[in-house]
Amino acid sequence: MNQKSIIIPVFFILSASLFSSLLAVFFMESYYSKINFKILSQINSQIIKKYPEAEQEIFSALKSYKDNPVTEEENILAAYGYKPKDFTKPVLKYTNIFIFASLSATAVLYLSALLIWHRKETRNIRKLSDSLVKANNGGSFSMQEGEGEFFKLQDEIYKTVTMLYQTKEEALKARNNFAENLSNIAHQIKTQVTSVSLTLQKIKDNPDFCNSCPVLTGTREKVLQLINLEEKLLLLSRIDTGILPFNKKETDIFTVLMLASDNLYELLLKADVTIDIPEMGEMLIYADIEWTMEAFINIFKNCMEHTPAGGTVYCAYTQNPVYTQIKIWDNGTGFAKEDIPHIFEKFYRGRNSLNSGTGIGLFLAKSIIESQNGTISASNMPEGGACFEIRFYSH
Repeated sequence: MNQKSIIIPVFFILSASLFSSLLAVFFMESYYSKINFKILSQINSQIIKKYPEAEQEIFSALKSYKDNPVTEEENILAAYGYKPKDFTKPVLKYTNIFIFASLSATAVLYLSALLIWHRKETRNIRKLSDSLVKANNGGSFSMQEGEGEFFKLQDEIYKTVTMLYQTKEEALKARNNFAENLSNIAHQIKTQVTSVSLTLQKIKDNPDFCNSCPVLTGTREKVLQLINLEEKLLLLSRIDTGILPFNKKETDIFTVLMLASDNLYELLLKADVTIDIPEMGEMLIYADIEWTMEAFINIFKNCMEHTPAGGTVYCAYTQNPVYTQIKIWDNGTGFAKEDIPHIFEKFYRGRNSLNSGTGIGLFLAKSIIESQNGTISASNMPEGGACFEIRFYSH
Protein backbone atom coordinates (compact mmCIF):
# COMPACT_ATOMS: atom_id res chain seq x y z
CA MET A 1 0.00 0.00 0.00
CA ASN A 2 1.51 3.36 -0.97
CA GLN A 3 1.65 6.43 1.26
CA LYS A 4 -1.32 8.20 -0.30
CA SER A 5 -3.43 5.06 -0.07
CA ILE A 6 -2.65 4.80 3.65
CA ILE A 7 -3.33 8.45 4.53
CA ILE A 8 -6.96 8.50 3.34
CA PRO A 9 -8.31 5.47 5.30
CA VAL A 10 -6.20 6.29 8.37
CA PHE A 11 -7.45 9.89 8.38
CA PHE A 12 -10.99 8.64 7.99
CA ILE A 13 -10.63 6.14 10.85
CA LEU A 14 -8.94 8.65 13.18
CA SER A 15 -11.64 11.21 12.48
CA ALA A 16 -14.36 8.66 13.21
CA SER A 17 -12.57 7.53 16.37
CA LEU A 18 -12.14 11.12 17.59
CA PHE A 19 -15.79 11.86 16.96
CA SER A 20 -16.77 8.67 18.83
CA SER A 21 -14.54 9.65 21.76
CA LEU A 22 -16.01 13.17 21.97
CA LEU A 23 -19.50 11.76 21.80
CA ALA A 24 -18.63 9.26 24.55
CA VAL A 25 -17.21 12.03 26.78
CA PHE A 26 -20.28 14.20 26.28
CA PHE A 27 -22.66 11.29 26.94
CA MET A 28 -20.81 10.05 30.02
CA GLU A 29 -20.52 13.55 31.51
CA SER A 30 -24.22 14.13 31.08
CA TYR A 31 -25.08 10.70 32.41
CA TYR A 32 -22.75 10.95 35.44
CA SER A 33 -24.17 14.38 36.29
CA LYS A 34 -27.69 13.01 36.33
CA ILE A 35 -26.64 10.04 38.47
CA ASN A 36 -24.78 12.22 40.98
CA PHE A 37 -27.65 14.68 41.15
CA LYS A 38 -30.11 11.86 41.75
CA ILE A 39 -27.96 10.24 44.46
CA LEU A 40 -27.41 13.57 46.25
CA SER A 41 -31.10 14.41 46.01
CA GLN A 42 -32.15 11.07 47.53
CA ILE A 43 -29.67 11.32 50.41
CA ASN A 44 -30.71 14.90 51.26
CA SER A 45 -34.37 13.97 51.00
CA GLN A 46 -33.94 11.18 53.55
CA ILE A 47 -31.98 13.42 55.92
CA ILE A 48 -34.56 16.22 55.77
CA LYS A 49 -37.39 13.76 56.42
CA LYS A 50 -35.68 12.55 59.56
CA TYR A 51 -34.21 15.88 60.63
CA PRO A 52 -36.42 18.70 59.28
CA GLU A 53 -34.52 21.29 61.28
CA ALA A 54 -31.36 20.49 59.28
CA GLU A 55 -32.87 21.54 55.96
CA GLN A 56 -31.42 25.04 56.10
CA GLU A 57 -27.96 23.78 56.93
CA ILE A 58 -28.08 21.18 54.16
CA PHE A 59 -28.92 23.72 51.48
CA SER A 60 -26.30 26.09 52.87
CA ALA A 61 -23.75 23.28 52.57
CA LEU A 62 -24.88 22.53 49.01
CA LYS A 63 -24.54 26.18 48.08
CA SER A 64 -21.12 26.32 49.72
CA TYR A 65 -20.03 23.13 47.82
CA LYS A 66 -21.22 24.59 44.55
CA ASP A 67 -19.03 27.62 45.08
CA ASN A 68 -16.15 25.74 46.71
CA PRO A 69 -15.99 21.95 46.03
CA VAL A 70 -14.94 19.65 48.86
CA THR A 71 -11.23 18.80 48.97
CA GLU A 72 -9.91 15.27 49.51
CA GLU A 73 -9.16 16.02 53.18
CA GLU A 74 -12.75 17.18 53.76
CA ASN A 75 -14.30 14.12 52.12
CA ILE A 76 -15.85 12.33 55.09
CA LEU A 77 -17.08 9.39 53.01
CA ALA A 78 -13.52 8.35 52.28
CA ALA A 79 -12.84 8.32 56.02
CA TYR A 80 -15.62 5.73 56.45
CA GLY A 81 -14.25 3.50 53.68
CA TYR A 82 -16.50 4.49 50.82
CA LYS A 83 -15.16 4.76 47.28
CA PRO A 84 -16.52 6.66 44.27
CA LYS A 85 -17.42 3.46 42.41
CA ASP A 86 -19.70 2.39 45.30
CA PHE A 87 -22.21 4.98 44.14
CA THR A 88 -21.82 4.50 40.36
CA LYS A 89 -22.23 0.73 39.89
CA PRO A 90 -25.35 1.11 37.73
CA VAL A 91 -23.38 3.33 35.41
CA LEU A 92 -20.46 0.91 34.87
CA LYS A 93 -22.32 -1.63 32.77
CA TYR A 94 -23.55 1.11 30.43
CA THR A 95 -20.03 2.49 30.24
CA ASN A 96 -18.62 -0.90 29.24
CA ILE A 97 -21.34 -1.33 26.64
CA PHE A 98 -20.59 2.07 25.18
CA ILE A 99 -16.83 1.42 25.14
CA PHE A 100 -17.39 -1.93 23.41
CA ALA A 101 -19.70 -0.29 20.89
CA SER A 102 -17.13 2.43 20.19
CA LEU A 103 -14.32 -0.11 19.69
CA SER A 104 -16.57 -2.23 17.48
CA ALA A 105 -17.49 0.77 15.37
CA THR A 106 -13.81 1.68 15.00
CA ALA A 107 -12.93 -1.89 14.02
CA VAL A 108 -15.76 -2.01 11.48
CA LEU A 109 -14.64 1.29 9.98
CA TYR A 110 -11.04 0.09 9.76
CA LEU A 111 -11.99 -3.27 8.22
CA SER A 112 -14.33 -1.52 5.79
CA ALA A 113 -11.58 0.83 4.68
CA LEU A 114 -9.14 -2.10 4.36
CA LEU A 115 -11.69 -4.12 2.37
CA ILE A 116 -12.36 -1.20 0.03
CA TRP A 117 -8.62 -0.78 -0.57
CA HIS A 118 -8.14 -4.52 -1.08
CA ARG A 119 -10.95 -4.71 -3.63
CA LYS A 120 -9.54 -1.71 -5.46
CA GLU A 121 -6.04 -3.23 -5.58
CA THR A 122 -7.43 -6.63 -6.61
CA ARG A 123 -9.41 -5.00 -9.41
CA ASN A 124 -6.29 -3.16 -10.61
CA ILE A 125 -4.20 -6.33 -10.48
CA ARG A 126 -6.88 -8.28 -12.38
CA LYS A 127 -6.97 -5.62 -15.09
CA LEU A 128 -3.18 -5.67 -15.30
CA SER A 129 -3.19 -9.47 -15.56
CA ASP A 130 -5.84 -9.37 -18.31
CA SER A 131 -3.75 -6.80 -20.18
CA LEU A 132 -0.68 -9.05 -19.99
CA VAL A 133 -2.67 -12.06 -21.24
CA LYS A 134 -4.04 -9.94 -24.07
CA ALA A 135 -0.54 -8.73 -24.93
CA ASN A 136 0.81 -12.30 -24.91
CA ASN A 137 -1.91 -13.26 -27.38
CA GLY A 138 -0.88 -10.51 -29.77
CA GLY A 139 -3.19 -7.75 -28.57
CA SER A 140 -2.37 -4.30 -27.19
CA PHE A 141 -1.41 -3.60 -23.58
CA SER A 142 -4.13 -1.50 -21.87
CA MET A 143 -2.91 1.16 -19.43
CA GLN A 144 -4.83 2.26 -16.31
CA GLU A 145 -4.64 5.83 -15.10
CA GLY A 146 -3.72 6.65 -11.52
CA GLU A 147 -0.96 7.46 -9.06
CA GLY A 148 1.00 5.39 -6.59
CA GLU A 149 3.38 2.45 -6.49
CA PHE A 150 1.00 0.13 -8.35
CA PHE A 151 0.82 2.43 -11.34
CA LYS A 152 4.60 2.88 -11.28
CA LEU A 153 4.85 -0.92 -11.50
CA GLN A 154 2.33 -0.88 -14.36
CA ASP A 155 4.46 1.67 -16.23
CA GLU A 156 7.59 -0.47 -15.80
CA ILE A 157 5.74 -3.57 -17.01
CA TYR A 158 4.48 -1.60 -20.02
CA LYS A 159 8.03 -0.53 -20.85
CA THR A 160 9.22 -4.14 -20.54
CA VAL A 161 6.37 -5.46 -22.72
CA THR A 162 7.08 -2.78 -25.34
CA MET A 163 10.79 -3.63 -25.33
CA LEU A 164 10.00 -7.35 -25.67
CA TYR A 165 7.69 -6.60 -28.60
CA GLN A 166 10.44 -4.65 -30.32
CA THR A 167 12.99 -7.38 -29.60
CA LYS A 168 10.60 -10.04 -30.92
CA GLU A 169 9.89 -8.06 -34.10
CA GLU A 170 13.60 -7.50 -34.68
CA ALA A 171 14.33 -11.19 -34.09
CA LEU A 172 11.55 -12.24 -36.48
CA LYS A 173 12.78 -9.78 -39.06
CA ALA A 174 16.36 -11.05 -38.70
CA ARG A 175 15.20 -14.67 -38.90
CA ASN A 176 13.10 -14.01 -41.99
CA ASN A 177 15.99 -12.16 -43.62
CA PHE A 178 18.33 -15.02 -42.80
CA ALA A 179 15.88 -17.60 -44.14
CA GLU A 180 15.32 -15.54 -47.29
CA ASN A 181 19.05 -15.14 -47.88
CA LEU A 182 19.59 -18.82 -47.19
CA SER A 183 16.86 -19.75 -49.65
CA ASN A 184 18.35 -17.45 -52.30
CA ILE A 185 21.79 -19.00 -51.80
CA ALA A 186 20.30 -22.49 -52.06
CA HIS A 187 18.52 -21.61 -55.31
CA GLN A 188 21.71 -20.10 -56.75
CA ILE A 189 23.59 -23.27 -55.84
CA LYS A 190 20.82 -25.33 -57.38
CA THR A 191 21.12 -23.40 -60.66
CA GLN A 192 24.85 -23.99 -60.87
CA VAL A 193 24.54 -27.62 -59.81
CA THR A 194 21.89 -28.23 -62.45
CA SER A 195 24.15 -26.77 -65.10
CA VAL A 196 27.10 -28.92 -64.02
CA SER A 197 24.88 -32.00 -63.82
CA LEU A 198 23.66 -31.50 -67.37
CA THR A 199 27.22 -31.09 -68.60
CA LEU A 200 28.32 -34.26 -66.84
CA GLN A 201 25.33 -36.14 -68.27
CA LYS A 202 26.29 -35.07 -71.80
CA ILE A 203 29.85 -36.22 -71.19
CA LYS A 204 28.58 -39.52 -69.83
CA ASP A 205 26.31 -40.02 -72.84
CA ASN A 206 29.28 -39.50 -75.19
CA PRO A 207 30.60 -43.01 -75.93
CA ASP A 208 33.99 -41.61 -76.93
CA PHE A 209 34.54 -40.26 -73.36
CA CYS A 210 36.01 -42.45 -70.63
CA ASN A 211 33.38 -42.69 -67.94
CA SER A 212 35.94 -44.12 -65.56
CA CYS A 213 38.07 -40.97 -65.68
CA PRO A 214 39.08 -40.05 -62.10
CA VAL A 215 38.37 -36.37 -62.74
CA LEU A 216 34.86 -37.16 -63.94
CA THR A 217 34.22 -39.45 -60.96
CA GLY A 218 35.41 -36.81 -58.49
CA THR A 219 33.27 -34.19 -60.17
CA ARG A 220 30.22 -36.40 -59.87
CA GLU A 221 30.81 -36.80 -56.13
CA LYS A 222 31.16 -33.06 -55.66
CA VAL A 223 27.94 -32.48 -57.58
CA LEU A 224 26.11 -34.99 -55.37
CA GLN A 225 27.45 -33.22 -52.28
CA LEU A 226 26.27 -29.87 -53.64
CA ILE A 227 22.84 -31.32 -54.39
CA ASN A 228 22.65 -32.64 -50.83
CA LEU A 229 23.77 -29.27 -49.44
CA GLU A 230 21.22 -27.43 -51.54
CA GLU A 231 18.41 -29.66 -50.30
CA LYS A 232 19.45 -29.17 -46.68
CA LEU A 233 19.73 -25.40 -47.07
CA LEU A 234 16.20 -25.25 -48.48
CA LEU A 235 14.96 -27.42 -45.62
CA LEU A 236 16.83 -25.20 -43.16
CA SER A 237 15.14 -22.08 -44.50
CA ARG A 238 11.72 -23.72 -44.10
CA ILE A 239 12.49 -24.66 -40.51
CA ASP A 240 13.69 -21.13 -39.69
CA THR A 241 10.51 -19.59 -41.06
CA GLY A 242 8.32 -22.15 -39.26
CA ILE A 243 6.60 -23.42 -42.41
CA LEU A 244 7.75 -27.03 -42.24
CA PRO A 245 4.52 -29.07 -42.59
CA PHE A 246 3.93 -32.11 -40.41
CA ASN A 247 1.33 -34.77 -41.18
CA LYS A 248 1.19 -36.40 -37.76
CA LYS A 249 -0.40 -39.77 -37.17
CA GLU A 250 0.23 -42.91 -35.14
CA THR A 251 3.46 -44.45 -36.41
CA ASP A 252 5.29 -47.59 -35.33
CA ILE A 253 8.81 -46.72 -34.21
CA PHE A 254 10.27 -49.97 -35.60
CA THR A 255 8.90 -49.11 -39.05
CA VAL A 256 10.44 -45.62 -38.97
CA LEU A 257 13.86 -46.96 -37.92
CA MET A 258 13.80 -49.63 -40.64
CA LEU A 259 12.87 -47.11 -43.34
CA ALA A 260 15.67 -44.81 -42.22
CA SER A 261 18.14 -47.71 -42.32
CA ASP A 262 16.97 -48.79 -45.81
CA ASN A 263 17.59 -45.28 -47.15
CA LEU A 264 21.23 -45.59 -46.09
CA TYR A 265 21.73 -49.05 -47.59
CA GLU A 266 24.33 -48.07 -50.21
CA LEU A 267 26.30 -45.86 -47.82
CA LEU A 268 26.26 -48.56 -45.16
CA LEU A 269 27.44 -51.13 -47.69
CA LYS A 270 30.24 -48.86 -48.84
CA ALA A 271 31.34 -48.11 -45.24
CA ASP A 272 31.02 -51.80 -44.24
CA VAL A 273 28.80 -50.83 -41.29
CA THR A 274 25.57 -52.51 -40.20
CA ILE A 275 22.61 -51.18 -38.21
CA ASP A 276 21.11 -53.48 -35.60
CA ILE A 277 17.41 -52.70 -35.11
CA PRO A 278 15.73 -55.23 -32.80
CA GLU A 279 12.00 -55.86 -33.11
CA MET A 280 10.67 -55.13 -29.61
CA GLY A 281 6.94 -55.18 -30.28
CA GLU A 282 4.65 -52.43 -31.57
CA MET A 283 5.30 -49.05 -30.00
CA LEU A 284 3.38 -46.16 -31.52
CA ILE A 285 4.36 -42.49 -31.55
CA TYR A 286 2.33 -39.56 -32.86
CA ALA A 287 4.57 -38.12 -35.56
CA ASP A 288 5.10 -37.47 -39.26
CA ILE A 289 6.67 -40.65 -40.63
CA GLU A 290 8.58 -38.93 -43.48
CA TRP A 291 10.16 -36.17 -41.41
CA THR A 292 10.83 -38.47 -38.46
CA MET A 293 12.55 -40.87 -40.85
CA GLU A 294 14.66 -37.92 -42.10
CA ALA A 295 15.73 -37.17 -38.52
CA PHE A 296 16.78 -40.79 -37.91
CA ILE A 297 18.63 -40.90 -41.24
CA ASN A 298 20.80 -37.97 -40.08
CA ILE A 299 21.43 -39.63 -36.70
CA PHE A 300 22.26 -43.02 -38.30
CA LYS A 301 24.54 -41.32 -40.81
CA ASN A 302 26.43 -39.50 -38.06
CA CYS A 303 26.97 -42.78 -36.17
CA MET A 304 27.92 -44.62 -39.36
CA GLU A 305 30.55 -42.04 -40.30
CA HIS A 306 32.26 -42.49 -36.91
CA THR A 307 32.04 -46.27 -36.81
CA PRO A 308 35.08 -48.25 -38.03
CA ALA A 309 34.69 -50.71 -40.92
CA GLY A 310 33.07 -53.90 -39.77
CA GLY A 311 31.36 -52.07 -36.89
CA THR A 312 27.71 -51.80 -35.93
CA VAL A 313 25.27 -49.03 -35.06
CA TYR A 314 22.86 -50.23 -32.35
CA CYS A 315 19.28 -49.30 -31.53
CA ALA A 316 16.96 -49.92 -28.59
CA TYR A 317 13.58 -48.47 -27.70
CA THR A 318 11.15 -48.59 -24.80
CA GLN A 319 7.79 -47.05 -23.97
CA ASN A 320 5.95 -45.93 -20.84
CA PRO A 321 2.78 -43.86 -20.26
CA VAL A 322 4.77 -40.60 -20.46
CA TYR A 323 7.13 -41.03 -23.43
CA THR A 324 8.72 -43.37 -25.98
CA GLN A 325 12.50 -43.51 -25.71
CA ILE A 326 14.86 -44.48 -28.53
CA LYS A 327 18.59 -44.98 -28.04
CA ILE A 328 21.03 -45.08 -30.96
CA TRP A 329 24.74 -45.65 -30.33
CA ASP A 330 27.91 -46.79 -32.08
CA ASN A 331 31.26 -48.32 -31.14
CA GLY A 332 33.38 -45.54 -32.59
CA THR A 333 35.57 -42.97 -30.88
CA GLY A 334 32.67 -40.95 -29.43
CA PHE A 335 32.42 -37.19 -29.04
CA ALA A 336 35.17 -34.91 -27.83
CA LYS A 337 34.15 -33.61 -24.40
CA GLU A 338 34.17 -29.96 -25.49
CA ASP A 339 31.97 -30.76 -28.51
CA ILE A 340 29.01 -32.27 -26.62
CA PRO A 341 27.34 -28.93 -25.64
CA HIS A 342 27.46 -27.82 -29.31
CA ILE A 343 26.58 -31.07 -31.13
CA PHE A 344 23.15 -29.85 -32.31
CA GLU A 345 24.15 -26.30 -33.21
CA LYS A 346 23.68 -25.14 -36.78
CA PHE A 347 26.81 -25.57 -38.96
CA TYR A 348 28.83 -26.86 -36.00
CA ARG A 349 31.48 -29.43 -36.85
CA GLY A 350 33.26 -31.24 -34.06
CA ARG A 351 36.86 -32.32 -33.86
CA ASN A 352 36.12 -35.79 -35.18
CA SER A 353 33.86 -34.63 -38.02
CA LEU A 354 34.60 -35.75 -41.55
CA ASN A 355 35.64 -33.13 -44.08
CA SER A 356 32.56 -33.92 -46.19
CA GLY A 357 30.15 -32.95 -43.41
CA THR A 358 28.11 -29.75 -43.53
CA GLY A 359 27.21 -29.44 -39.84
CA ILE A 360 23.49 -29.31 -40.65
CA GLY A 361 22.32 -32.92 -40.23
CA LEU A 362 22.07 -33.08 -36.42
CA PHE A 363 20.57 -29.59 -36.25
CA LEU A 364 17.84 -30.72 -38.67
CA ALA A 365 17.27 -33.90 -36.65
CA LYS A 366 16.87 -31.88 -33.44
CA SER A 367 14.51 -29.37 -35.10
CA ILE A 368 12.30 -32.12 -36.54
CA ILE A 369 12.12 -34.06 -33.25
CA GLU A 370 11.44 -31.01 -31.07
CA SER A 371 8.72 -29.85 -33.49
CA GLN A 372 6.89 -33.10 -32.70
CA ASN A 373 6.89 -32.83 -28.90
CA GLY A 374 10.21 -34.62 -28.53
CA THR A 375 13.70 -34.15 -27.16
CA ILE A 376 17.15 -35.36 -28.19
CA SER A 377 20.45 -35.43 -26.30
CA ALA A 378 23.96 -36.70 -27.00
CA SER A 379 26.55 -38.32 -24.75
CA ASN A 380 29.38 -40.83 -24.75
CA MET A 381 28.96 -44.48 -23.83
CA PRO A 382 30.99 -45.66 -20.82
CA GLU A 383 32.80 -48.22 -22.97
CA GLY A 384 33.32 -45.75 -25.83
CA GLY A 385 31.22 -44.58 -28.74
CA ALA A 386 28.59 -41.90 -29.25
CA CYS A 387 25.03 -42.27 -27.98
CA PHE A 388 21.86 -40.38 -28.96
CA GLU A 389 18.78 -40.49 -26.73
CA ILE A 390 15.47 -39.45 -28.26
CA ARG A 391 12.14 -39.11 -26.46
CA PHE A 392 8.70 -38.57 -27.96
CA TYR A 393 6.27 -37.48 -25.25
CA SER A 394 2.67 -38.67 -25.22
CA HIS A 395 1.22 -35.32 -24.08
